[in-house]
Amino acid sequence: MDISKTRWRKSSRSSGGGQNCVEVARMGGSVMIRDSKDEASPVHLLPSPAFRMLVGRIKQGGLDL
Repeated sequence: MDISKTRWRKSSRSSGGGQNCVEVARMGGSVMIRDSKDEASPVHLLPSPAFRMLVGRIKQGGLDL
């Protein structure tokens, strides 16, 4: 899969020098997620409903360590 022309959006929660930097991009009915500090990092592909569920759990603090 060629994603070289993909338009990535950085999370508003990503800080300039922080360690928690995430970018997302749409691909059809799915959302791709990657580490914005390393463009060669693996890309995770989630169906849009699963991505919305993940974001909801994060916002609720359901995945805090």
